[in-house]
Amino acid sequence: MTTTAVQAPVSLYGFLTPKSGHADELRRLLVDLVEPSRAHEGNLEYHLHEQEDGRFFLYEVWRSQEDLDRHNATDVLKAFMKAVPEHLEAAPEAYFGTMRSRYPR
Repeated sequence: MTTTAVQAPVSLYGFLTPKSGHADELRRLLVDLVEPSRAHEGNLEYHLHEQEDGRFFLYEVWRSQEDLDRHNATDVLKAFMKAVPEHLEAAPEAYFGTMRSRYPR
């Protein structure tokens, strides 16, 4: 009997703080990333929030590490990663983890 290991979903989440005067452009870059990312194979959740203090919070859940790796290799994400640093006050405060609660879908 062969068993297949079921991978737990992985999540990536964090805060991005815009430089003074760069919030509108950072917002545009982030908003433009949402739908293409949601369309990538293995994406389970992709949400962008704007905090009262002006920071942006990004929350992603991917079916597997392989799906996240494929997403990270796409042209749309590469272009975002090239464009975003000039609009950030500091490096993103980012976190990565394996989901331990059961994913509902």
